[in-house]
Amino acid sequence: MNWIKLEQLLLKPVPARAISHAPALEHAQLCEQALSVAADLQVQGVKRLAVHLEDAAELAIALLGAWRAGVSVLLPSDLQAQTRQRWSGEVDLWLTDQADDAQLSDFKHPPLPGAELDLDQCRLSLCTSGSSGEPKRIDKTLRQLANEVEALEQLWGADLGEACIIGSLATQHIYGLLFRVLWPLCSGRPFLRKQLAFPEDLQRASREYPAFAWVASPALLKRMGDNLDWPALSAVRRVFSSGGALPLEAAQSLQKRLQQWPTEILGSSETGGIAWRQGEQLWQPFAGVELSQDNDGALLIASPYLPAGHVEHTADAARIAADGRFELFGRLDRIVKLEEKRISLPMLEQALVTHDWVAEARLGVVQENRASLGALLVLSETGLFALREHGRRNLTETLRQHLRQHCEALALPRRWRLVRQLPLNSQGKLPQADIETLLMAPRAKAPEVLSQVETEGEWSLQLSVPPDLAYFSGHFPKAPVLPGVVQVEWALHLGRQLLNLTGPFAGMEVLKFQQLVRPGDEVQLHLRFDPERRKLYFAYRNDTATCSSGRILLGVEHD
Repeated sequence: MNWIKLEQLLLKPVPARAISHAPALEHAQLCEQALSVAADLQVQGVKRLAVHLEDAAELAIALLGAWRAGVSVLLPSDLQAQTRQRWSGEVDLWLTDQADDAQLSDFKHPPLPGAELDLDQCRLSLCTSGSSGEPKRIDKTLRQLANEVEALEQLWGADLGEACIIGSLATQHIYGLLFRVLWPLCSGRPFLRKQLAFPEDLQRASREYPAFAWVASPALLKRMGDNLDWPALSAVRRVFSSGGALPLEAAQSLQKRLQQWPTEILGSSETGGIAWRQGEQLWQPFAGVELSQDNDGALLIASPYLPAGHVEHTADAARIAADGRFELFGRLDRIVKLEEKRISLPMLEQALVTHDWVAEARLGVVQENRASLGALLVLSETGLFALREHGRRNLTETLRQHLRQHCEALALPRRWRLVRQLPLNSQGKLPQADIETLLMAPRAKAPEVLSQVETEGEWSLQLSVPPDLAYFSGHFPKAPVLPGVVQVEWALHLGRQLLNLTGPFAGMEVLKFQQLVRPGDEVQLHLRFDPERRKLYFAYRNDTATCSSGRILLGVEHD
């Protein structure tokens, strides 16, 4: 590939060098637009710019333009009101997709001349929630970013060739920014502008290009099921995964389907890339990354992606092998004390996921009367089957017995919450405070609405029945079934909400229950209201048959 150093991307346009697809952008256009942004920022006197753009090519234009103008850039993780309030005092201008902010199309000044960027003066700030959930600002120089993209090319450039880079995660964070924007810009590989959040979108995009690579998150890779065209997708040059741990089960499934292990990247906003691995191998540090440990076994990192002379003190416990590769054992700051005994939450989580029934686990402290542990679980297919066939109590007691091999009775979870998937934030993290909030929350009493479509006054909803629904406990505890009265209540509640229905419940007609609805099921709910007869027609269906149906009569509301 025709490599251009990061600091030289605006020095001279390269004819016919593709930057992005959908829509297409070439290097000459990128240069002209970025240099126009630079001119406009200089005229406005902007020194600090906040940028949040969904389009990866527009982000590239904004970043390069700001750096050419000597403007430091802040990449906020989102545009929520509290985020904007948190950072608004530290920037002069917000450049986003929102109507009240500056737009990229507003910058129309004649472009500045091309020039080489200053590796030490061009600055970027990333925002991360950290392990506590408290917003944190990470400052980087262009030199640190340039060092990292050159290391990535040395490692995998030959494998990727001219592959189009297709991404499933946002470019506001270090992994997406490096792999979806900066590395492709320097290497001359085109990239897709849009973040593709669903496996079907990834498949559709991949079919458009003879060579392609994926920059993905564990959340997406875990959802890639049998319904995809795996023979066609096996042409993928490489699958990158970062932002969180990829469960071994998901990695093994991808290896079987694609004939290659996904390449997992270990790193953070603070450190940049630390190491990589495939399958069950130990982590292999990136070139130039020097690892050591403190007296507690925490990993210490010196790296060309950190400020010169700085050693990052992490909270990750590790074992470093003689050849320099290493194994992680979880975070030291997730060691809690119960009745003066130290308990490692990561160790117990790892023990739980060794059971066939558990796909993912997170533990936290539940502060009620006396402190105890609680477990937040995503069940595997066999675990969900066990829940459906034998009930919640049998499942949790079996898992408690499994854990007895790994800890004393004090550390056995007393509270369990079963979820369809872990509610990771936009950075692929689940802060400890959020885990403990979820453990304290009551069990769900409503379905999860996955999608809803209205056609000529009728509604079709795709619902997921929570595996931990509170109503399952009292309704055949050893073989949980969704009660009929709850199905009626859900239909009435959603009907009132979507169809603006009023009036008191006045009875039922032709009520039929034909198929059982079980924990973890997905069902379609169809709703139609007859205003003359004041009847709400409802039907729950699975993929093959109707589960239940009926008519709910509504009375007239009197003043």
